[in-house]
Amino acid sequence: MFKRVESEVELAMFNGIWTTVWTEKGFELEFSEEILERYVVITEEGYYVGTTEIKPYSEDSSINEIGSFHTHPMIQENLKKVAEIDKMAVLSSFRGQYIAELLSAIVHYAEKNGLTYFVMLLQPTLMRALRVSYHLTIHKVAGRVFYKGEDVIPSIVNVRDVYMHKERYSWIIQSESDSALVSMGLQLSQQT
Repeated sequence: MFKRVESEVELAMFNGIWTTVWTEKGFELEFSEEILERYVVITEEGYYVGTTEIKPYSEDSSINEIGSFHTHPMIQENLKKVAEIDKMAVLSSFRGQYIAELLSAIVHYAEKNGLTYFVMLLQPTLMRALRVSYHLTIHKVAGRVFYKGEDVIPSIVNVRDVYMHKERYSWIIQSESDSALVSMGLQLSQQT
């Protein structure tokens, strides 16, 4: 399950997860000043195991120093409908799992807010998995770049394509609030 970070406890869990992962990999820790939303992934047993952060994007965003997103035609034409994905992390003992939850969280946010694209720095193996296993449309902005301890590929993800064609993406998971609304709707319809 994924859910929005809504309390100090959830923010502490969020920060604990991504900083643990970054430290394991030898990355420099950078806390974001501006965010649009943060999500955590929680197992059925109640363990917090994953994170993703959605940040505002602009032509002045620091991510443009790694890849020239700001000059890409898709971004230039849709500047107000672009956000940045950061701090996508899963604890090492759960790695390889919970990617659908992380992706569902960002798709949910994008649909709710009318976003078209996400810009992000993807590890090559994650990029391949997102293309092959999750069938995402990903555009490379540049080749591999060494950044903060490992190779990344500056990439644009067409998130609008995902939420406009959910039937193509069997991995999409409803958010906790969507599930609650659906079950409330079912209960109401059964009562009438």
